[in-house]
Amino acid sequence: MSHSIRQIRDNTTRARHLMQRSRQQNFAVGAFNIDNQETLIAIARAAQKLQAPVLVEVSDGEVEALGLENVRDLVDNYKAEYGVEMYINLDHSPTVESCKRAIDAGYEFIHIDISQANHDASEEDIIAQTKEVVEYAKFTGALVESEPHYFGGSSNVHKEEIDYEEIKKTFSTPEGAKAFVEATGIDTFAAAVGNLHGKYPVPKELDLELLTRIREAIGCQISLHGGSGTPLHYFEDAAKIGVSKININSDMRYAFRTTMEEALKLHPDEFAVVKLMNDVKDAVQAVVEEKIHAFGSAGKAVN
Repeated sequence: MSHSIRQIRDNTTRARHLMQRSRQQNFAVGAFNIDNQETLIAIARAAQKLQAPVLVEVSDGEVEALGLENVRDLVDNYKAEYGVEMYINLDHSPTVESCKRAIDAGYEFIHIDISQANHDASEEDIIAQTKEVVEYAKFTGALVESEPHYFGGSSNVHKEEIDYEEIKKTFSTPEGAKAFVEATGIDTFAAAVGNLHGKYPVPKELDLELLTRIREAIGCQISLHGGSGTPLHYFEDAAKIGVSKININSDMRYAFRTTMEEALKLHPDEFAVVKLMNDVKDAVQAVVEEKIHAFGSAGKAVN
């Protein structure tokens, strides 16, 4: 069901108030990817139980799997059913056109990531296309997020070690962050300080001193992508420093798949898979709850 422009603007105003609260009260909001209904239910249940605001997010591939408008309807339905503060984030969208479609559909948060489709995109091209999305988003009030270069890794479970010498070459800098924010007018800067997409055999290490300097250099919100596989104390510190949004995907996917595999082994003759999903939803919900506690967002919902 399509939203009226008034409904969309009311929602984006609430989303902006949430980001303001996160800065004032030093908590971060979890942005949790979905590619199925069970994961969405797990997120809604965790948000309800802990009275936490949450973002449900979908990447380009997840939009293709579920449908842009379908995600809007699903989130609205479960938001009402569970009585939770919940918004949608379009995650790593590779084109201006896809961002505009999501803005029209009433998504409150938009992440334009030109380098996702073209890792070699110039900063000038990234700035120009990001500015186009920022201008378009003004009609609904949607919050726009971006970064000036490609962010590495993938939302999967990796077997290789993390090559931090290579990763450090893509770290954000306070000067670069400031220049990019001023050039684009974005609401949220996606910082790279050791965070990396995916789940790895070794824990991730965040440069909190660099994050602090970036926080001091810019006035807009800061997000951290690639939160899976990160020791929780980094999240606690990042929220205190002033990070407003942290993305989680691979940890949830790992919980979903491993629990599903165990359920299939225990019930080899059950072909109504829906009957095996309770443990799966519980496992994903546990991951979401763990992150919410670490982000400091429990009890921060406003309905």
